[in-house]
Formats: sequence, C-alpha cells, structure tokens
Amino acid sequence: MKTFNSIFFGFILVVFLTLQSCQQPSGNTAGSEYMPDMAHSIAYESNYYNYYYNNTWGGADEYYKYAQPRTPVSGTIARGGYNQDVAQKTVPYYYGNTEEERTRATNELINSPVKITDAGLKHGKELYNTFCGICHGEKADGGGYLVRDDGGKYPVQPAILNSAEFKAASNGRYYHAIMHGKNLMGAYKDKINFEERWQVIHYIRSLHAKEDGQVYNQYENTLNDYDEPAGEIAIIADDMMHDAHEGEHHGESHDDSGHGHDHDDAGHDDDTHEDSHEGH
Repeated sequence: MKTFNSIFFGFILVVFLTLQSCQQPSGNTAGSEYMPDMAHSIAYESNYYNYYYNNTWGGADEYYKYAQPRTPVSGTIARGGYNQDVAQKTVPYYYGNTEEERTRATNELINSPVKITDAGLKHGKELYNTFCGICHGEKADGGGYLVRDDGGKYPVQPAILNSAEFKAASNGRYYHAIMHGKNLMGAYKDKINFEERWQVIHYIRSLHAKEDGQVYNQYENTLNDYDEPAGEIAIIADDMMHDAHEGEHHGESHDDSGHGHDHDDAGHDDDTHEDSHEGH
C-alpha cells in the first residue's frame, strides 16, 4: 500500500509539473515553457530593449547593454551624410519637390559637406558653363546666351545669381534648385552627381567673391564661414592624382615626334594657371 501511494503521488506530481511547464499563454500572461531557449531566439535589435523574464542568457542589465548602439564599422556614413575621403558620389536627399520642402532645405542646408579645392572650382566652372551659364550667364549676371538678343529671347528672366539676394542665399537654396528645378528651370540631379553639385555651388560662390573683392579658394575663404577650404591636404591628393595621370601617359604609346603630348601638357598648365587666378 505504501508503494502504491508513492507511485500515485509521484504520478500526480509529474502530471502537475507537465501541465505547469506547458501552460498556454492567455490574456496578460505569456504562459510557461519547459525549454524556452529552444522556442525563442535571444536576438538583439539595436536601440530596442525587449528583455523578457524567461531569458536565461543573462540578466536584465546585461541584456540592456547588448541592446545599446554599437560603434559603427570603419567607413560608415550617417544617414544623409557624406564622406569626402571615400569619393562618395551618391547621397540620399530627404527634401521633396514642394515649396514647403524648398523652404526647409533653404533653412537647414547651410554648411557645405564638400571642401573647397582648386580642382573642384575648375570642374565646377566647366559644369556651370555647360548646364547653368547658358541661362544664368557666365558671370552669373542672368545674361546667358538664351537670354541675349544674339541667342534668342527666353520666356522669362533667369535668376541673377550675383545679385544681393542670391549672394545672401543659403547653400540649401542652390542645392534644392539643382535637385528639383525651379519654375521653368528643370532638375539637374540626373546630370551631375552629389560632389559635382557642390562644386557648381562653390564656383558660383567664387564669382561672388571675385565681384566683392573677397578670397575664395582651396587655402582661404573670406566670403563666408560655411564653406571650408581643403588646405594642404588636397594639394597632396592632387599631386598624387597628377602623378598617376603622368604614369598613364608614359604607359601609352607615343607618336614618332612625341611633341603632341608636350604641347597638350603645356596647354593644361596654362589653363590651370588661368583658373587659379579666377578662383582667387
């Protein structure tokens, strides 16, 4: 009889424990599980604290530390950010094509993420004369070829970019116009990349500086305090790029006389000298 009672009570205990360990969730209770680690993945989601009492991999404080943000890996670029050191060509733009968004971009996009370089000013001049000068004028005076009598009358007067209004305009006003256009001006976001857009803006600023007797180049900017000159760092990069191009030229096949390349190089030096004075 004693043995029977032991077996009976043992059986009741096993049934009770089984029912408790397999309790189904209902209402505000998550239920009970015999081996919760087999049913739930202890995964971590950044910036989200989802510790639960059945977690057997550590305490709540330990889990909280795991849920905190981690140090970004090298080369990580913030949302909407820019890293000039990695030659980034595409950057998301979080401003829509509405007047409200234009105003927001004008007020928020102040500092240029791209530093001023002489090479950038030279390239910006080429891009400006190609895409902008035909309407806004090579001197940013609003007298481009399409506006003058010899080129044909444009329906409206393009913006005069060297006016007091546009000299005081923020970088965001220029950048948003390049991205989405304005009035009869179309968008140019598919024509020039992120870095080139800022090079065009830098070149327009250099025209402002030239007219106002200010300095705006790779070494110094007395025009404003939101466009940063690159300084000597860019000189090293430019020299390395120049040496690389020289190596490519030497690797190419030359003609018998070899004078063609010499004349080309001389021409480039003259152009660079001219542009550097214009940048100043």
